[in-house]
Amino acid sequence: MQQKLQNKWVNNPQSLIVHEQKTSSSSHSINPLLLEAKGISHKFDYELFKNINLSLHKHETIAIIGMSGSGKSTLLNILSSLLKPNEGSIIYKQNNIYELKKSKLLNIRREDFGIIFQAHYLFRGFSAKENLDIATLLSTKDIDLKLLKDLDIEHVLNQGVGELSGGQQQRLSIARVLTKKPKVIFADEPTGNLDKETSSHVMDALFDYVKNNEAGLILVTHDETLASKCDRTFRVLDLKLEEIR
Repeated sequence: MQQKLQNKWVNNPQSLIVHEQKTSSSSHSINPLLLEAKGISHKFDYELFKNINLSLHKHETIAIIGMSGSGKSTLLNILSSLLKPNEGSIIYKQNNIYELKKSKLLNIRREDFGIIFQAHYLFRGFSAKENLDIATLLSTKDIDLKLLKDLDIEHVLNQGVGELSGGQQQRLSIARVLTKKPKVIFADEPTGNLDKETSSHVMDALFDYVKNNEAGLILVTHDETLASKCDRTFRVLDLKLEEIR
């Protein structure tokens, strides 16, 4: 095999470089497909995007960036089952989720999709642990103590939500989402309220989760440095979704 490669290099040295580039650019397709967007178009008072296609595979992380008002958060809502597009389909487990009965769509949202919003949406008047307990009741999954440690919130479980800092509330909301073990995570500026060091810990926890749970992540962010840590990066620009990395 080694001799064969050496001969190929002597005869055509560029061929191995091209082969390596192709292998790298298509590596995400080796893993099974998790979610696919086909021909997505949407508008409100003005057109946001047109004929967008996107695929997410197991163990893959995708970042979507763009200017404010470009439609990236709207696209995330469409991908995550929260907003039906004007045109196109979102395929999950070989079904267009927007053609399913409402009960089946709710089950997917509850069991398979994990949505991390910019707002925390925690139950105020409850403790941090009680917020996590609600997730375990809905998913029948146990609280992941390692995850709480990674997010540095294991010491605040008995505190009320109102007693937590904004950053702690955000990390608690992320822990609550991951506690139910979703297959696809949709995150809208998940580190927007966090300092640089805490943001790094949070993203490490999300990346580790994707790696260890056969899951996928689609992230919307303004932070291009954060986006560069994902496997692929897209930009919403001029009604299109353009892959830039």
